[in-house]
Amino acid sequence: MSIFNKADILLPECVDMGKWSIVACDQYTAQPEYWEDAAKFVGDSPSTLNIVYPEAFLAEGEGRIEKINSKMHEYLEKGIFATLKDSLIYVERTMNSGKIRRGIVGAIDLEEYDFSKGSKSAIRATEGTILERIPPRVKIRENAPLELPHAILLLNDETDHIFGGIEKSKPLYDFDLMGGGGHIAAWHILGDAADGVIAKIDKFAKTAKDNLVFAVGDGNHSLATAKTCWENLKGKLSEEERKSHPARFCLVEIENIHDEALEFEPIHRVVFGKTFDAVKNDLKNYYLTCDSPTSSAQEIVLVLGEKTESVFVKNPSSNLTVGTLQKFLDDMRYNLDYIHGDDVVRELSDRPDAVGFILPCPEKNDLFETVILDGALPRKTFSMGEANEKRFYLEAKKIV
Repeated sequence: MSIFNKADILLPECVDMGKWSIVACDQYTAQPEYWEDAAKFVGDSPSTLNIVYPEAFLAEGEGRIEKINSKMHEYLEKGIFATLKDSLIYVERTMNSGKIRRGIVGAIDLEEYDFSKGSKSAIRATEGTILERIPPRVKIRENAPLELPHAILLLNDETDHIFGGIEKSKPLYDFDLMGGGGHIAAWHILGDAADGVIAKIDKFAKTAKDNLVFAVGDGNHSLATAKTCWENLKGKLSEEERKSHPARFCLVEIENIHDEALEFEPIHRVVFGKTFDAVKNDLKNYYLTCDSPTSSAQEIVLVLGEKTESVFVKNPSSNLTVGTLQKFLDDMRYNLDYIHGDDVVRELSDRPDAVGFILPCPEKNDLFETVILDGALPRKTFSMGEANEKRFYLEAKKIV
């Protein structure tokens, strides 16, 4: 069995693709108006908005999960999807910068993935998995007939061997994404061409340092949920059934970390329900700090709207500023959210009971080595682009 495989991929037919495709559900969690605007734009059209659960609305609970599963069955029964048998999909996403980010959609074998810290599996998490975030996501997936991927897995392919040889064949879709998400187009890879891609990845895997073939760049918790559901299910199956059960294989997009269009952005934090001075004092009491830089101190940047102040931590708990900050935030048990973009942090913190933290940009070329040496980065260390540049839901696969 290969780590990365062809799949029976479902694509909608005869729908408005601009309304069908919705950004990853873990974006804009502090901006429900984004999702409200998306709902107005979609209207009654078929849309992935109806079959995913935006985290901005998780308080709606299990009632919404039942509606999601019901709508999935409805879409299947109405024949909205065409099935691309034993296929891969080559994707080109035109970013707002004008650069084109390349990807291949296929299915990973979840037996090759382990999200636990210190794992030596071929597919590994890049951030610490928050175990308490898994059960609510399992509730969404465990009775769903379909999965829709927003996970992106990264290859450390310095020579661009995998993507450099892709040949475009039959076009599948070509349209503008909503909400300033740029443009996306895709081509069908099947037959010998698909087998060739799989063979290249199999060969590449044999030389991967420390057996790390894929690092999860986006969708860590979604993939951990798929793994958990598979582990829960496989004990009920015979050995023969386990080999080919659709829930064993998870649809993802793979990308090359060295793709020049793939840009890493920091993920900032905003604390709610606390004043600027209170949080600053808590930070100074938690760590040994000073108000001016020293050679060994880490700078933590706090913002209140346009106001900016720095606290320098002399006894950091992590080699990374984000790790030092996250330990403080976790131990203080603040109400916080994870935010993309300096401007959004300043907007959300421009009130008496909120405080923003702006973090430095990580180096993407250090990712694989860090995962090999440290196991995983602190959670929410980096983002592959801004919120509107995340993967949009588009393809689907049956998991029952």
